[in-house]
Amino acid sequence: MRAGPKREYLDYWLTEVARPGVRPTTYAKYEVVIRLYLKPGLGQHRLDRLSVATVQFYLNGRLQAGDSAAKVHVIRMVLGAALTRAMREELIQRNVARLATLPPAPPTRNQPWSADEARRFLTAARPEPLYPVFVLLLVYGLRRGEVLGLSWRDVDFEASTLRIQQQLLRANHVRYLDPVKTSAGRRHLPLLGIARDALLYQEGLRRFGGEVTDWSKHDLVFTTSTGQPVEPRNLGRSFERICRTAGLRPIRLHDLRHTTATLLKRLGVPPRDAMEILGHSRIAVTLEVYTAGDEHSRREAIGKLTELFGSQAG
Repeated sequence: MRAGPKREYLDYWLTEVARPGVRPTTYAKYEVVIRLYLKPGLGQHRLDRLSVATVQFYLNGRLQAGDSAAKVHVIRMVLGAALTRAMREELIQRNVARLATLPPAPPTRNQPWSADEARRFLTAARPEPLYPVFVLLLVYGLRRGEVLGLSWRDVDFEASTLRIQQQLLRANHVRYLDPVKTSAGRRHLPLLGIARDALLYQEGLRRFGGEVTDWSKHDLVFTTSTGQPVEPRNLGRSFERICRTAGLRPIRLHDLRHTTATLLKRLGVPPRDAMEILGHSRIAVTLEVYTAGDEHSRREAIGKLTELFGSQAG
């Protein structure tokens, strides 16, 4: 391909390089970024004449227009991926997207719930049809797609184990099942206590749910009343509604996973075990949670110091 207008190369990269090599959800994100931002903003420039200054000016303009730093980082990431390919094809000599600078994206993670807040949530969620979903999210720190993609063939009541092997994803308005992304994500978990009870309850619904017309079509543990996969966005909406009704401090659905990790830390669970429970591919990800300070750990630390110096007071 010649180094013509950049919009043509972006179309080529998206169709011929990205689409065959990434998941549909990732492809959908790339397509939106290219269609809404990169082609209108930079597509008129020749690929081999795109400069660092031009890219820097464009990114700064997005920030000044009100886009978040996180969003502009994604725009630069997609542009950088396309230009990396152009370098491999010897169309350009350098990746100007990588040379542009941006302010660091602020962390979006909310303060996780305490054990008391998590218990209050489960109590409030108990009457809900999706209550067993929320139990598994909190006990195992499952990702949303992992819990909604859970199959009955991966639930073994006799051996008291739960296998995480696939996930329910959504891209371009279509829901589909896909294997989990990494080997670390494929994991066997012990099925105990409240998690086992929740799945036994769900098994009872499967056996005796009169209104359900097609439980076996997808073999999924959690479905709608007609046996269809649960819409991932509806799970998030249910979570937000329960939080509002119960008067709980609002966090994102994904922050339940961070809550689980933090509670494992407070219970003294070794990082390596937490890594395997959560399905992290790198121990560094787990240690990021384990080494992060929080209100509970700060109070505990100051409490120990006051005990140490208490006998010297007065």
